[in-house]
Amino acid sequence: MRYVAAPVGRAQARVHGVPVAVTVRRMTAAPAALSAEARPTASTPVVEAEGLVRAFGPRRAVDGVTFGLDAGECLALFGPNGAGKTTLLRMLAGLQRPTRGTARIGGASLDRDTAPAVRARVGLISHHSLLYAALTARENVEFAARLYGVADPARAALAALERMRVADRANTPVRRLSRGLQQRVSIARAIVHQPTVVLLDEPFTGLDEAGARALTEAIGALKAHGAALVLVTHNLAEGLALGTRVGVMLAGRLVRLDARDAVDAAAFADAYSALVLGGAG
Repeated sequence: MRYVAAPVGRAQARVHGVPVAVTVRRMTAAPAALSAEARPTASTPVVEAEGLVRAFGPRRAVDGVTFGLDAGECLALFGPNGAGKTTLLRMLAGLQRPTRGTARIGGASLDRDTAPAVRARVGLISHHSLLYAALTARENVEFAARLYGVADPARAALAALERMRVADRANTPVRRLSRGLQQRVSIARAIVHQPTVVLLDEPFTGLDEAGARALTEAIGALKAHGAALVLVTHNLAEGLALGTRVGVMLAGRLVRLDARDAVDAAAFADAYSALVLGGAG
């Protein structure tokens, strides 16, 4: 069931203690079925997927996904395990080549010729830290800053660590940090070069309250400075509070895509449960 929303006011939600403004809307049922909707825009999207397909033998992990995000937008992407969310992020990051279709960053295709330069505009935050265990927190982040050609890598690394509230461990080898602190360092590394596109794959995994709050604030700052974000999460409340758009993937397909202001949290949760438990895809 689709829902039609009428705005009735503004309110604030809190995600990990950080206030996030949301629009309160009254929802009424409409007869149209759930469907994906592409959002037309006169400007070039900051990040764009056009008919993306990724096949592994006969199985399509991603099956014809199309969407675009403008500056300051955040797509909260939900779906069960195996829906293709992580594979989609890897293609948008230029880490995996699509079987068919095109991924674009700022209008530039992530093809063989342009991928290295275009990838430099992207920050990828995963629940796997992928840090160099023998290096310190500062060395890990500074190394990334140098790779991206940041003008003052040492200063940028420290600023990124401070943003994630882990600067006090800057000189500690990563192997001696807890899982949650490693995740904070990984996030600092992903944003040290001020990317225009940030891809987040279950980024709150392992974070304590302080780390989660720091990440929520960082996401807000990235949006405010014009970055476009794709946030993959299983936490509906978290995604609905942070996203400006919400989507659902099932069996590799983007089966629903809505403006966040057009959905009610409770109605969306019910519709999502019906989709997933109903065996769609």
